[in-house]
Amino acid sequence: MNLEFLSLLILLIFGVILSSVISMASYFLGEKSPDREKVSVYECGFDPMNNPGEPFSIRFFLIAILFLVFDLEISFLFPWSVGMSSIPLKGHFVIFIFLMILTMGLIYEWKKGGLEWE
Repeated sequence: MNLEFLSLLILLIFGVILSSVISMASYFLGEKSPDREKVSVYECGFDPMNNPGEPFSIRFFLIAILFLVFDLEISFLFPWSVGMSSIPLKGHFVIFIFLMILTMGLIYEWKKGGLEWE
């Protein structure tokens, strides 16, 4: 068996064992008496028992768009960080401008109260 595949197999076995141990520890050591608030639906920001025809709050969409913008920012920064040593100074300047524009947009959204969830 090739040495590269053997190290990959060892890493895979280690990952499966570690995740199993952590999952079992969480199951056995975790609290088993959930209350009403703990088992309620919370991921979308609105009451799930309302009329389905009611519109969503615009804040839900603003937060979702901000998440997508900063998620895409990471996908642009990853290739830049991998090839950072071979990129000329102009490339670093362009990334700096990109980050400054995103930072200014985040500050603007923060000051306007777009990140407040009421």
